[in-house]
Amino acid sequence: MAQHTNALINSNSPYLIQHAHNPVNWVEWSQEAFDQAEREDKLVLVSIGYSACHWCHVMEHESFESEEVAKVMNEHFVCIKVDREERPDVDQVYMNAVQLMTQQGGWPLNCFTLPDKRPIYGGTYFKKKQWVNVLLRLYETYTQDKPKVLEYAKQLTEGVQVSELVEKVEFQNEFDPQVIDALIQKWKQNFDFDEGGGKRAPKFPLPNNYEFLLRYGRQNNDKTILNHVALTLKKMAFGGIYDQLVGGFSRYSVDMIWKVPHFEKMLYDNGQLLSLYALAHQHDKNPVYANVICQTISWLENEMLDIEGGFFSALDADSEGVEGKFYTWTKEELKQLLGDDFDWYAEFYNVNNLGYWEHNQYILMRTATKVDFAESKGWSIDDFEEKLKSANDKLRAVREKRIRPGLDDKKLTAWNAMTIKGLALSGLALNNHNYIQRAVQTGEWVLKHQLKSDGSLWRSRKSGASKIDAFLEDYAHVIDAFITLYETTFDEKWIHHAKDLLSFTQQYFQDESSKLFYFSKENTELIARKMEINDNVIPASNSVMAHNLFKIGKLYHDEGLVDDAKQMLTNIYNQMSQYGSGYSNWAMLALNFNLPFYELAIMGDDALSQRKKLGEYYAPNMIVAGGNEGTIPFLEDKPRKKEVLFYVCENSTCKAPLKELDEARKEMR
Repeated sequence: MAQHTNALINSNSPYLIQHAHNPVNWVEWSQEAFDQAEREDKLVLVSIGYSACHWCHVMEHESFESEEVAKVMNEHFVCIKVDREERPDVDQVYMNAVQLMTQQGGWPLNCFTLPDKRPIYGGTYFKKKQWVNVLLRLYETYTQDKPKVLEYAKQLTEGVQVSELVEKVEFQNEFDPQVIDALIQKWKQNFDFDEGGGKRAPKFPLPNNYEFLLRYGRQNNDKTILNHVALTLKKMAFGGIYDQLVGGFSRYSVDMIWKVPHFEKMLYDNGQLLSLYALAHQHDKNPVYANVICQTISWLENEMLDIEGGFFSALDADSEGVEGKFYTWTKEELKQLLGDDFDWYAEFYNVNNLGYWEHNQYILMRTATKVDFAESKGWSIDDFEEKLKSANDKLRAVREKRIRPGLDDKKLTAWNAMTIKGLALSGLALNNHNYIQRAVQTGEWVLKHQLKSDGSLWRSRKSGASKIDAFLEDYAHVIDAFITLYETTFDEKWIHHAKDLLSFTQQYFQDESSKLFYFSKENTELIARKMEINDNVIPASNSVMAHNLFKIGKLYHDEGLVDDAKQMLTNIYNQMSQYGSGYSNWAMLALNFNLPFYELAIMGDDALSQRKKLGEYYAPNMIVAGGNEGTIPFLEDKPRKKEVLFYVCENSTCKAPLKELDEARKEMR
């Protein structure tokens, strides 16, 4: 029986429950906790992390499980634990504060505040001795020099409140294409032309970056960029960051060659990477991309899918307290398992100096395609595929018996929406009906469990209960996913739900002047209401909303929505060229305005099968609608006929209908 149990034992978050038996008197984020701090005249510690965070576990073990450290924390502070994945709004505010104080951020995030929530000090990971010194120094300063603390809190809070809020910029007729060209030229200087990605470590797979670069390269016939994207996608698929046995990507690699991952596997990464590899496969039909898609979807369905139909959030990096233990192998293990097959297997997966990690452990990674390797051995590709499957099956069977990494079994609305989109695009790219059906089923999960009767969304669901009002991120990605489901299936319920959610978001989140959106619906319990502008590992919720406004504006013949998207882009356009990686989704929207963008209607009894054929081709500069009838404004003047007709339109002006898909594709250049 546990020696200590605190209030987190009643939490719904796996991350918070991990801390339920710390000797620290943790409580969840609530107004009551700050009221307690006010009554007792104590500072508040807001400690933020997530279940798959390695350094969060380290700090917990070193400090939060320590009786002596807990004594100081309990005596002098009210201690709040926050799951950043459940409460990204809280994380945004205090991450911003810590970045203003220290010029850096990360997790665990530890921010100290006054009882009125205003921050006064913070940082990320602290070693035990350093942490105790911070606690005692803050307690002493607060009790002995409170006016100084209050003045600093005032200044810091003002900084948090004004940062990231964007003023309206008047639109000047058109977007200067030179801004995007300058963005590209500056970005190219940071390309790693040997290993893909950027010229730095750690290396993150940033799906939206490469979606934009793929599109820019294709539409501008820039071979340098297209080659860089292809190299990056191949190196990621061959690296240790990709689980070579069952599929799925880890969060990032700590080195320049995608070799040693931070072994946690996050749903948001893998959902978006499905979209990226699907688009890349539409572009050049590379079998490496198809393999990544099929393996990753198989992993998602086998390990991350809840019986209700939603996907879990994450797998931890650690098992048995050791990072990566579940995924790595000793040479002796492999020899014993594979026998006569060891030599070629070790060559293919680099069980050598390249694949060596630490403590006699090897990370499986590739340098050759299956075809090239088979040819080098004089084997047919079919024989090699069979040998490889047999060997990998042996390793998978052994790995299944190992103690598994921890599973974060909450289901987040936004992350599921990203996965819906990835599944749908994968189904189109590979013409796989099962993938599209899985996307639809997860969409139905959102409608059944995460959509409330008042038209709003829940953020999180676990153990049969949905909780926490959704944030802009959730609305943005669900709308995006539902648009994609409509474009994929021509089932109009998806576009109608997308339009309803867009209207709701405009009513409760949008700033009337700038047309940008706040991250949270209301501002009753936080010191600042933030706008998320920069594209990161996940694109900014505002850039996703701008795309949503543009697309729904096109389908509903609503120029007001398109104008809103235009205004949002205008506000940040002139600052984009300095940091292309942080504005990649905005840059894709700019391409919609700067280069031809098409609306395509496919009408007739066989419309859906023609849509599936179209899905095998890369066409990022269009939105598709159709079926054998249609009630959305874009389709209302397209008469229903038995034969399939293709209507190619630009800015709501349509050309004469065409009878062949290839003719329509040529018309759209």
